[in-house]
Amino acid sequence: MDEFFSIHEVKKEKLDIEEIYDLAIIGGGPAGLTAAIYAARFRLKFVLFEKVAIGGQIAVSEWVENYPGFPEGISGADLVNLFKKQAERFGTNIVLTDVRKIEKVDDLFYLETEYGKIRSWTVILATGAEPVKLPVPEEEKFRGRGISYCATCDAAFFKNKTVAVIGGGDTAIHDALTLSKFADKVIVVHRRKELRATKILQEAAFSNPKISFELEYIPAHVLGDKKVEGLEIEHVITKEHKTLKVDGVFVAIGEKPNSDLVKGLVNLDDRGFVITNMKMETSLTGLYAVGDVRNTPLRQVITACGDAAIAAAEVDKYIKNL
Repeated sequence: MDEFFSIHEVKKEKLDIEEIYDLAIIGGGPAGLTAAIYAARFRLKFVLFEKVAIGGQIAVSEWVENYPGFPEGISGADLVNLFKKQAERFGTNIVLTDVRKIEKVDDLFYLETEYGKIRSWTVILATGAEPVKLPVPEEEKFRGRGISYCATCDAAFFKNKTVAVIGGGDTAIHDALTLSKFADKVIVVHRRKELRATKILQEAAFSNPKISFELEYIPAHVLGDKKVEGLEIEHVITKEHKTLKVDGVFVAIGEKPNSDLVKGLVNLDDRGFVITNMKMETSLTGLYAVGDVRNTPLRQVITACGDAAIAAAEVDKYIKNL
């Protein structure tokens, strides 16, 4: 790379409107930043677009214990900062702006931004996904302080404690089973009379002495001062309220992929996640999807980074064959 750009907002004059880039990366979380690091090492001419803030969901995670290389764990913010520093070292050109539309004409992609249309031979989509938030007024206050959206990430923090799991599908019951390996008690709160999870998961949960159920209830309030101390729930028919004494609330009521940008361009599954092959290729040649936005069986920082490394390597091969 001839020039090392700041990780902070790149001004319009640093974005070459006339240039045809080898690669445009959309999304500045771990997947996007990893793609940038690999693209830089492949000596590709690329740009990374992020519409809000660098870091993605992991930036607001209080503590990460399952990312290799940090035996004592690391805060999500500190981990993202290390990603940013490494991307900066390799000359990542980051533009804090929204990509409003993607078009492909012949072999070239056109990305519509506030600075005009950016041209690129390839695109890596790393826009992530967002969990459906817990519908209580205290969600923002306690997110990362007792409210969690990732049992795989945070279960170990609740060893010998009592936790609630909100939801009744496969993810919720799988989370309850995972949490039961650490917590003393797991309470599943579900709005319907019956769970929606597959029978084998239900059987495992019903037979687990640590797991109990509050069916036909919805969360009303999360209680506590600086951390979660309880959960107030409401019966969907009688409107009766009761309070559960819990130390944490795990939310598993759905996840929404940030895939609107490519609807109509690539194949999506029935939930809106981008379908890729093992090379991270979508149904549209030259467009790759990585991380949480694709139909992956596991959504973790480490898998997002792996996806991105594969995609960048495939982009390099693609560019060489143009």
